[in-house]
Amino acid sequence: MGKALVQFTLFGLLLALATTLPNRGDWDIYSFHINSKVTSRYAITVITSRVVNRMDESKEIEFHVQIPKNAFISKFKIFINRKEYDGVVKAKEQAQQQYDAAVFRGESAGIVSSVGRTLEEFKTSVTVAPHKKITFELTYEELLKRRLGKYELQIHARPMQPVRDFKVDVHISEKAGISFLVIKGGLNTNALANAVTRTDADKEAWVYFYPSEDQQKMCDSCGDEGLNGDLVILYDVNRNNSLGDIEISNGYFVHHFAPSNLVRLSKNVVFVINQSGSMHGRKIEQTRIALIHILNDLAEDDYFGVISFDSNLFHWKRELVQATSANVDSAKIFAQNIKDRGATNINSAVLEGARMLNANPREGSASILILLTDGEPTTGVINLDKIQSNVKRAIAGKFPLYCLGFGFDVNFEFLESMALQNDGTARRIYEDADANLQLQGFYEEVATPLLTDVTMVYVGGTNLTQTNFSQYYNGSEIVVAGEITNNDIETFTPQVVAISSNTRMVFNNPNISLEPPETKSDRIQRVCAYLTVKQLMEKELQLSGPEKDNVKEEALRLSLKYNFVTPFTSMVVTKPTGDITDVHHKPKEGARSHHVQQNDDSHGSRGAHGESGQPGPPCIPGFSSNMFLVSHPDSQNDPLCLDVTGGLRLKLLHHPSRGLSVNGELDSGAGEYFSRIKIHLGPEDHVEIDTTGVTVRQDQATTHHNGQDTITIGSVTVIFRDKEIDVNAGDTRLVILIYERNGKKMFWPALRQRSQDPNIEGILVFQQVYRLVQIIPTTTILEIDGQYADVTRADAVDYSIVSTPTLSCWLVSSGSGLHRRLENFIVTEL
Repeated sequence: MGKALVQFTLFGLLLALATTLPNRGDWDIYSFHINSKVTSRYAITVITSRVVNRMDESKEIEFHVQIPKNAFISKFKIFINRKEYDGVVKAKEQAQQQYDAAVFRGESAGIVSSVGRTLEEFKTSVTVAPHKKITFELTYEELLKRRLGKYELQIHARPMQPVRDFKVDVHISEKAGISFLVIKGGLNTNALANAVTRTDADKEAWVYFYPSEDQQKMCDSCGDEGLNGDLVILYDVNRNNSLGDIEISNGYFVHHFAPSNLVRLSKNVVFVINQSGSMHGRKIEQTRIALIHILNDLAEDDYFGVISFDSNLFHWKRELVQATSANVDSAKIFAQNIKDRGATNINSAVLEGARMLNANPREGSASILILLTDGEPTTGVINLDKIQSNVKRAIAGKFPLYCLGFGFDVNFEFLESMALQNDGTARRIYEDADANLQLQGFYEEVATPLLTDVTMVYVGGTNLTQTNFSQYYNGSEIVVAGEITNNDIETFTPQVVAISSNTRMVFNNPNISLEPPETKSDRIQRVCAYLTVKQLMEKELQLSGPEKDNVKEEALRLSLKYNFVTPFTSMVVTKPTGDITDVHHKPKEGARSHHVQQNDDSHGSRGAHGESGQPGPPCIPGFSSNMFLVSHPDSQNDPLCLDVTGGLRLKLLHHPSRGLSVNGELDSGAGEYFSRIKIHLGPEDHVEIDTTGVTVRQDQATTHHNGQDTITIGSVTVIFRDKEIDVNAGDTRLVILIYERNGKKMFWPALRQRSQDPNIEGILVFQQVYRLVQIIPTTTILEIDGQYADVTRADAVDYSIVSTPTLSCWLVSSGSGLHRRLENFIVTEL
């Protein structure tokens, strides 16, 4: 279990958000939370923003976020004056009628538009009475796609002001086990680095981003308007050479297939490059740079060809040739001399590329045709339907066509449809400084074919998503979902058949995971619906007439059933100010803006960590990886843990420059949790938490707190919630988690952000680094901060994580683990 603790790497849950405040002096965001739960690659993200109108008059307050383009909004709620306003998903035409009527009446409407490579915007505004609060809550769902050996979860934060209570909580759970996890992005560097904390277990990972108000002004792209940057989580799961992982629940299944240790296939690839006049300037320069780099990456057993085109065709060679060093050097000279000129004859260029591949078949290899263009056809055959028909006939299902559309002038829908008709995909290349890297990145995704003619077989399965794939590439993943006939798991038999180097391979013996029959979760069913709608969207692009209508009807049915905002549906929002209706549409790729509105019907704030469970008894009071930083030479890290008796009163945290002290009393039994915690906020003021509730002493007055509230004393802010209490003291942030077992409350402190002040002290502050020195049958020795200690193996419950995982750890004496005697941390009074 210890291996996962250090190797996680955050990849992209493509999670993104932003909030704008046009008149931020009039109203404040006092709380902004993002809670993302990724379970078996399926991410459900909730963005909760709480705002107050501080003026003596009504003000319009805006909720404005950015979400991943690949995601479906599934819920949106507004809470105001203890009343809930839900968004309702309807057919696009029906929603548009309501939207048009609202606009005709002069009422406000929202906008959703494409804002870049990975994000689209969602916004609405509501008029709020003087000194009143409003809560916005948006939920969206996304199946993370594996590219280049990793999944990515992206969080874009731009609140346009520092937020006192800003939190990002990410929980990743993978039954196959997490092989690595990395945190990247501009919000994980320099001044913000210590605001990001993580805890890793064998099959789970938790990432927290809790920046202080001061830190929200200090990142590379931040300032007085607060955060402006990305937090990116990259990760992958453990894999083997078998059939992969299949999850089954309530009659539905999801199959993730990505075998490892396969032999790469040599490939035949033809690059078809538009060099028409519209490619002038940076486009053609970046294309040349990317093509030269790609040619360098060809393997010597690959065969390739290069065609550039405008109104005419220009061959480097008229037939495919082997990628020897001499041929590659010659092709690079050809690439360097590609000049922009002339018109655009896409039909002739793609047909010539197909001819070259068809004329050079090689057994045991994989063929690929790649088209790069920035415009529509202007000469030769210019009828788009005719071009698609010609290309489909020429390729005849023998190899995939990948279309890269450069810039926003290109007819991307045409390229996407043509690629999908030929087992490929289309990708937009953005006119930015890194366009050449975008081109190279796409090529890397298809550069290493491992299997061809992949057929996914499911005896006893029905209503399946796509089951035939022309090729499987290294670093990618095939995902299939469907239903199990009559929910009969005993007769359900999955199998994959594919070709590798002329050898027929059969994959079986899957790792099948059955959810308990009493589970209430519909996650796997929603994954199946999500994947089905995505594929119906692609199929709809390829069809016409009654077939197209049938596909749209099925996609609409599923979108309405699962409350997805898709190109076939919109979300209608009736706002608190009256019958003002906004309509949220999902924009198509390349669309600049669309009338849109938002909403959904989820339930209030989920808190920073979700629902707390019923923790089991630990063998020791697990001060785990939040307290100790573990570091082995081989990077296989387990936390250190201490064996502490019950009834002790301990100094948890003392931050003298902030006037903050936190002490805790372990329960009088096994000492497995804290029964009382006291937060000192100065000489006289304090907050005491025990099993009877929360008592606050401030300015010589004593009050009892229940439910959500906030108090500020000096430089310390304490925020009360149902399942936790947040203590914010500038560069330090402490969360006190509240559990309940057998009707009895129990508490656990977790340091989410640690000050660099050398005078700060307390048990929670220590982050010991150890080195494994010796393991023999009778003795294991660790070097801990320059001192040697005998240790033994143990298991400890980590109460700093809401799901309270049991982690394997090294049990050490308090003197070795704390680098001083435990008596130094004992206090006589809380």
